[in-house]
Amino acid sequence: MVSLLKIGDIAKQTGVSVGTLRYYETLHLLFPEERGDNHYRYYSKNAIQQVKFIKKAQSLGFSLEEIKQILEVTSHGKNSCDLVKILLINKITELDLKIKSMMSFKSELERYSSQWSSISDDDNEESFCPLIASVDR
Repeated sequence: MVSLLKIGDIAKQTGVSVGTLRYYETLHLLFPEERGDNHYRYYSKNAIQQVKFIKKAQSLGFSLEEIKQILEVTSHGKNSCDLVKILLINKITELDLKIKSMMSFKSELERYSSQWSSISDDDNEESFCPLIASVDR
């Protein structure tokens, strides 16, 4: 007979909270092998590896939706590496766009800092800083 683990056992062995494991179940990222009459979730030992995979994929910036896609491919007996490569290329492209946007925003803030460095707020009687009010956004 295969020994099954309770959700608390999975939580202890993976460092992931019980609440998070339940959330993974609602997203169809993790499936209990069975439910007891007491409504406890019972998982196979493979669930530990699956949760560790989810956490590692998240640490690489993959969203839970992307991880779900990867797990679905794997569950159909196919190799998911091609999908991971595609998702990774998309993620790199997305990061390049974010970096450009952040660099542009940084330059804008530096311009404001330079413009505002010589302005004194000693005469300011308003409750809010007029410098921010002067920004065209």
